Amino acid sequence: MADVVTFGEAMIRLSSPEYRRLENATKLDVEIGGGEYNVAVGCAHLGLSTAWVSRLVDNWTGWIIRNKGREHGVDMSNVVWVPFDGVGLERNGFYHMEVGVGPRASAVTYDRGHSAVSKIEPDMVDWNSVFEGTKWFHVSGITPALSPSAAETTVEALVAADAAGVRTSFDLNFRSKLWSSDAAQETIAKCVPYVKVLIGNEEDFEKTMGLKAEGTSEDFDKLDPESYKSVAQAAVKAYPNVEYVGTTLRVAKTGLLNDWRTLLFDGSDFFLSRVYEDLELVDRVGGGDNFSAGLITSLLEGKGPQDAIDFAGAYSALAHTFPGDVNWATRAEAESAMKGEAARIKR
Repeated sequence: MADVVTFGEAMIRLSSPEYRRLENATKLDVEIGGGEYNVAVGCAHLGLSTAWVSRLVDNWTGWIIRNKGREHGVDMSNVVWVPFDGVGLERNGFYHMEVGVGPRASAVTYDRGHSAVSKIEPDMVDWNSVFEGTKWFHVSGITPALSPSAAETTVEALVAADAAGVRTSFDLNFRSKLWSSDAAQETIAKCVPYVKVLIGNEEDFEKTMGLKAEGTSEDFDKLDPESYKSVAQAAVKAYPNVEYVGTTLRVAKTGLLNDWRTLLFDGSDFFLSRVYEDLELVDRVGGGDNFSAGLITSLLEGKGPQDAIDFAGAYSALAHTFPGDVNWATRAEAESAMKGEAARIKR
């Protein structure tokens, strides 16, 4: 029994330290990351009981993912384990990270083909058991993009959550390296009717739902709430079951300096967090996932939309200040940041 259940892929992350290229690194830092895994960890750090559902190969790569999840307080007992075949016909994925600096952007490459979770199929998970006593279910567009069977299982999970009375959130999270816009739109149309909280930026809405925001740049690099409002309104009009639409707004000034802001639409009004100007990045990966974690936690705790978006904005801004996907910020630090309190040394 968990307050929050998430479903998706986690990968072993290998990153080059000291802003090195991977090709000239002499050592690599090892972390664990994955959209829904990051959300489960973030919610756990904020005091909720969480569980993560996935499918892993039973070898050292699966064990490190399980062990790290447990370390963060996430229930890993719903993982479907696959025997290791000795040659890797099914495997657990990796991704490789170079942290950018100055005009050089951060770069990610994936090594996730034939992953165990991409071969998950309907009926492999007993969702009725998983959702017993659960309050919230979260999944993203990355999971159904992994394979047709993963897409079917994602829809199965959302239907089961809705039937069990569990509130649901879905981060559209379009990844062009995993599927086409046409394929995404076909599957997402089957998912959104069971979603209460829809999360995504302008590009996500255009690529996965065909809802284009007016005034966006070709590379979606502007932090302008006005360009987002029309797609949020169109999404709620098309799917009246959606109670909230949320997004993160980022302007990447350099590899290490971003402006950051978050927005929430409740079907009638828009609510904005403060702007975190010149946010100094240690690592930008996981910012959106920790926005989801902060928003889910706030809404579960009964916060109103303004308080919820303020907290989610602060919590996700702080996520950028730690290496790796995981957010080590405390609730007190997020509450301080959302109030704009000075970042003086705490003694």
